[in-house]
Amino acid sequence: MLTATPAPSAAATTAAVLKGTGPISKHRLTIEERALPALRAGEILVTVRACGVCRTDLNIVEGDLPPHHSTIVPGHQIVGIVAAAAPGVELKIGTRVGISWLGGTDGTCRFCREGRENLCDHPVYTGYDVDGGYAKAVVARADFAYPLSDRLDDLHAAPLLCAGIIGFRALRVAGVQKGERVGLYGFGSSAHLALPILKSWGCSVYVASRGAQHRATAKKLGADWVGKEHHRPPEPLDRAVTFAPVGSVVVSALGALRKGGVVAINAIHLDHIPQFDYDSLLWGEREIRSVTNMTRADARDFLELAAQLQLRPATREFSLEHVNQALRAVSEDTIDGSAVITMTE
Repeated sequence: MLTATPAPSAAATTAAVLKGTGPISKHRLTIEERALPALRAGEILVTVRACGVCRTDLNIVEGDLPPHHSTIVPGHQIVGIVAAAAPGVELKIGTRVGISWLGGTDGTCRFCREGRENLCDHPVYTGYDVDGGYAKAVVARADFAYPLSDRLDDLHAAPLLCAGIIGFRALRVAGVQKGERVGLYGFGSSAHLALPILKSWGCSVYVASRGAQHRATAKKLGADWVGKEHHRPPEPLDRAVTFAPVGSVVVSALGALRKGGVVAINAIHLDHIPQFDYDSLLWGEREIRSVTNMTRADARDFLELAAQLQLRPATREFSLEHVNQALRAVSEDTIDGSAVITMTE
């Protein structure tokens, strides 16, 4: 387990800061001292031990997602230790917690009242609306922090906090049942965490990916079939989840479905869906669904399952000072698994 970083003695922290948007360059994020906001009611100060690098971070840095602030600290797969808490917060100092993409909701809109907080009208996103975990300390809402099992170490817990949770939700949105045939289109961080869950449910897993290394990893992890992204699996699929932000992959997944099957699109950003033939691909009560964010129930259920299965995603460590190299590795798809920023004293 990684060594804890002491809580900052002043109201500032060392952080990797994004200023403006544009193509990634060597110095896209700058390392500097960043002021920490004073704790408000219901908030905690967390000393960061590890933070996973998500493709959504890349979307923010490259401007695919419009900026919400002129400067921001990205990062939303945070593992850390509660260093301070506002009065009335139940989380104890010293508790190890995880913080994810959904950093807060209004709790009052119709979606929150219906238990669908992933669709909240006024969400707060970690590393997008508020500073995230590419820093040695971060302030977060205590009710959106998840105590972590000791069976999940810091390095391997970090990718679970978005890639893992959102992959788990995608399986739920797709309606996966035990023993079904499930296709995974694209095999990055999220898909390679979904595969062992599917295998634990007795599902047959079919992986389509453009990357030869990703296909080899999928086979090693127990996929029943692997092929290129537009190859059709040997059996009709009951469900499919697309992870690649490419619309043509959605069409490929549709083409592999049985009648009544479901494709769930797990991408916060999609280029476009090409024109396709309704009669042969969508007719027969096939469905396309989108995956939007996650709920705290998804996070709790997944993290409990991950601890039971002792999930250990493939990772590559980067220091905070090398955050730009980590982002570039994700951009160029040169990592077999997840990039993780780890903090040192």
